[in-house]
Amino acid sequence: MAFAPGRAFAAPAGDPIDDPVPVEPVASRLGLVLSEYASFPQSFTTPAFTDQRLNRWARINTISELPDGSGRRAVPDLNGNLYLVENGVPHVYLDVAATFAPQFFSGRGLGQGFGYVTFHPDFATNGLFYTIHTEQAPLVSLTPDYEQSSTTLFHGVINEWKATDPAADTFAGTHRELLRIGFGGQIHGIQEINFNPTAKRGSPDFGKLYLAVGDGGIGVRTTDPQNLSIPHGKLLRIDPSGSNSPNGKYGIPADNPFVAQTGAAGEIWSYGYRDPHRFSWDRATGKLYLGHIGEKSTESIYEVRKGDNAGWSEREGYLVFDRDATNVCDRLYPLPADDAANGYDYPVAVYDHNPAPGWNCTDDVGVAVAGGFVYRGTAIPALRGKYVFGDLVAGTVFYTETSEMKRGGPPATIHRLHLFTPAGESVRMQQLSSPGAPGNPERVDLRFGTDNQGELYILAKANGKVWKVTGLRTFAAGPVGTTHVVGGATAADWAPVTPSKWQFTGGQVILAEAGAERPGPRRPFEYATLSRGPAFSSVQVDADVRLDTPVTVPDRDVIIVFGYQSDTQFYYAHLSSDNTIYPHNGIFKVDNADRVRIDYQWNGRSRGANPAISDTAWHHVRVKHLPSTGEIAVYVNGDHDPIMTARDTTFTSGRVGFGSFDNIGRARGFTVTGTPAA
Repeated sequence: MAFAPGRAFAAPAGDPIDDPVPVEPVASRLGLVLSEYASFPQSFTTPAFTDQRLNRWARINTISELPDGSGRRAVPDLNGNLYLVENGVPHVYLDVAATFAPQFFSGRGLGQGFGYVTFHPDFATNGLFYTIHTEQAPLVSLTPDYEQSSTTLFHGVINEWKATDPAADTFAGTHRELLRIGFGGQIHGIQEINFNPTAKRGSPDFGKLYLAVGDGGIGVRTTDPQNLSIPHGKLLRIDPSGSNSPNGKYGIPADNPFVAQTGAAGEIWSYGYRDPHRFSWDRATGKLYLGHIGEKSTESIYEVRKGDNAGWSEREGYLVFDRDATNVCDRLYPLPADDAANGYDYPVAVYDHNPAPGWNCTDDVGVAVAGGFVYRGTAIPALRGKYVFGDLVAGTVFYTETSEMKRGGPPATIHRLHLFTPAGESVRMQQLSSPGAPGNPERVDLRFGTDNQGELYILAKANGKVWKVTGLRTFAAGPVGTTHVVGGATAADWAPVTPSKWQFTGGQVILAEAGAERPGPRRPFEYATLSRGPAFSSVQVDADVRLDTPVTVPDRDVIIVFGYQSDTQFYYAHLSSDNTIYPHNGIFKVDNADRVRIDYQWNGRSRGANPAISDTAWHHVRVKHLPSTGEIAVYVNGDHDPIMTARDTTFTSGRVGFGSFDNIGRARGFTVTGTPAA
């Protein structure tokens, strides 16, 4: 077998790492406006699924514009149909499933079926386009061009199609098989095929087809992704018009990095991947970015260059991966001091799985990156230069600045984008994708696409819809009003739960004695509401706050109260150093029942916003509440982006205040700006 030079076979040193990405994505003040573009008919797997994750309305995988000036968009459905969309209306262009029946297979594995389509840049004149589909190995008499060492369960097949009339609304023409790859598992097959849209005619990359090939789901226990003699766990680059490949059906470009290496497959462009799910080129710089789905912990974005080795399964993200570990929970270790000698290439952006406490280290956590695109359209200037991607399960949409995505440098900051309807309503992706979704409506199955102008589209398999990104809004940007109240440091200005625990002196509001739990719903133990001035509807609270409880004490917190109706009806922002448990470091609602977390940052398992206050210094806090839209934003230390955000319309007005659950702390400069409640 041909292996990558410099591979590290030594046992890992140091202690295992449980939290490889301790910093969470940060909330952005920006949000995408999503306008529904197209809706697709329900489709069904072949054979019938047994995995409920395949129970989707339509398993649409991407959207792209044909390179022929017609404005038509292409959308593949894993269950078999290739759709063309004109003016937002889809129709079947080609039934891939029927063409390859009964071998066609889409009923097992999340990526099985008709996975992707791409059109040759000269499609308008040559009528050529390319597809991926899967077939069950026992039903196929053909031998794969490449196989893994284990028993082959399915084949990933690349076909070239030639349309007799490229302008026709339905396909008529011929097809031929280019490449057939056998896989030893039913996941991580051939995920995407595409041409470089930045390659100019006559350049070496024009007309070269890239293929993202996964490890078959067995790279976790094999060296296949590092084995240069097979295509598994690799990004390939071929010439569909050539014939110097081992099977004679395509060409191997002479400028590929391993064509001269004995025993290596010349098709390989880069290697060391588990599940190289989606890739795209920045239309301005030509850089290739790849979204890589991780194993134990890390979702990654790579900037891929010729000959790169992303390290799997010797590396996951920035860490050593010990695939031979006796305890599967102890698989990640620090990089060795001499790691540079191994020649691995590391991600330019990463985020963590953050499983729930007690995770057994094998079950699916429900986290997977959906690679996206650098926005280079013209409709949304403020989005230009941002790489927009997401988490395909939760439907969270992120961006990173391409200026921060530097190889060899620290990972770029990941920003979580808000989402808005055209009417300006803040929504989660689950709210858009769940109506009509069979199976688990919380699973979005998010994908991205672009048109030839570089404008962005978002897809959801859950209900088979496509949205176009039509604008950008700032979260909680509306005015609050002009009435101004300064909270004085006198007892007459405040209404504490327990007056004896409070001091008002030196311009400060001081919670001098920790509160105690009270009967009734679970809620903050001790707080004081500002009685001076009116109750407010739209409101902005500004204050400097400090935690006086020593940092050696766990679970320290202060809170800002707003929308206060009564002792059992109000909102509060919880500011803490602990973002690993449900009650801490978030935005909450108490509505005659135990407090409920409402912020967008909590992942539903184990992590919320990055810690807000972790010391005994003063910190400026701003809480903004717009009842007309339900938007709530919490800012710390003057940052332009909020640390926490939420949308809730339960309380449309109320008073504001300051306090804690069971700690001591203080506030100064407590100022309220807003609109008095009617």
